[in-house]
Formats: sequence, C-alpha cells, structure tokens
Amino acid sequence: MKIAMWSGPRNLSTAMMYAFAARGDCAVWDEPFYAPYLRASGSDHPLAGEIIAAHEADPARVAARCAGPVPGGKAHFYMKHMPHHMGPGFPLDWALDCVNIHLIRHPARVIASYAAKRKTVTLEDIGFPQQAALYQKLGGLVIDSHDIRRDPAAMLKTLCGAINLPYRAAMLRWPGGGLPEDGIWARHWYGAVHDSTGFAGAEGPLPDLAPGHEPLLRAALPLYEQMCADALTA
Repeated sequence: MKIAMWSGPRNLSTAMMYAFAARGDCAVWDEPFYAPYLRASGSDHPLAGEIIAAHEADPARVAARCAGPVPGGKAHFYMKHMPHHMGPGFPLDWALDCVNIHLIRHPARVIASYAAKRKTVTLEDIGFPQQAALYQKLGGLVIDSHDIRRDPAAMLKTLCGAINLPYRAAMLRWPGGGLPEDGIWARHWYGAVHDSTGFAGAEGPLPDLAPGHEPLLRAALPLYEQMCADALTA
C-alpha cells in the first residue's frame, strides 16, 4: 500500500511519519517535493540552499520515485507531503495510485507554531488553500491532529481501519532523536519531535494570536472548517 499523507506545516505531520515508521513494515519519505518547490518558487525558507543541494530538486524525478517500487522491500510506503510544495505543473498522477489522507489542524495553532519558527507567515506558507484544493481534486480521508493528540490509540486504530491496514500498537512509540529519513530541514523544524518518544498529550485552549495574524486566521478558518466537517471520528 502507498499512503500519501497531505499536511500543512506544524500539523503533527512529522510525528505521524514517525508513527508509521515505527510499525516496521512501512518505508517513509519526508516531504519529497520540498526541494523542487524551493527551486521553482525561490522561497527564502530556512536552509533553502542546503535543501536544494542535498535533495532531488526535479519534480518529475521525485514523482517517478513516488510511483515506483516501495523502498527497502517494505510492504507499505508512507509519504509525507505538503500541498503547497506541489508547484504549478508538478506531476500529480502518481497520487491516483495512493491512499490519500489529509491531516489538518486548527489554523490558530498552525499560525502560532509557524510564527515561532519563521518571522513572516502567509496563507501560502501554511497551505490551507492548497490543501482544500487538493482534497477536492484527489478526495480521500481527513483526520484532525487535535483528535490524534487527544486519543492517539483510538484515532490511529480508526485511521488504519479506514484504509484496511492492520493497526499496530508500535505506532504509539518511537526512538528519540529523529529518523535517518528526516530531511536536512529537520534541524530547524523538528526539535520538539526529536525530543519526543510518542505523541504529546491533548492540546489546550486555542492560542492567542498577534493582531497582525488575525486576517490570516479569518482567511484560513473557513477552509479548515470545510475539511473538518469530513474528518474521521473514533
């Protein structure tokens, strides 16, 4: 089985990749279209030059690998993708042969978390329009990171059942320090998950945002709510 897990940044996406890697039967790939996106867009993301130099930056070659054999002789292939990395003209036909899952998170939490890592935050950066459009195009399942944090075992059982993948309790724990499959951007973005060995506890109240981020929240919230209405429940 090939799984394309689509998520904006700061959405629990790395922890979910670690959970599937911990199963033992899943190869994982960390944001394979990140380097092509950076090369095509010229975006000034942290470590952009290093990312382009260290990772495959040709979207056609990345797409071919997505469509190719599962690495390492594993039974399943879990690919962590971000919708806003799929630039204009990037191949997407490979995703038609995947189980497409859309991981979402309340935009107030995304904005607060992203702003702690980068000085500027735009709607393009956090990917809500791109994710909503991709969901309309590809369909698939929706799962909310808030529900996973509240009850990881129940939600992972529900998700695995929905895609006909046997649930394994090993998904709830992983070794600290990261994975060999992490992109080189991990040193900027993955500090908290590298310090973890499992899912963090339930989230608290929504964070207060800086006044300058309120328009961003108003733009993203309807897109989140539309997808949230389709989210899996345990």
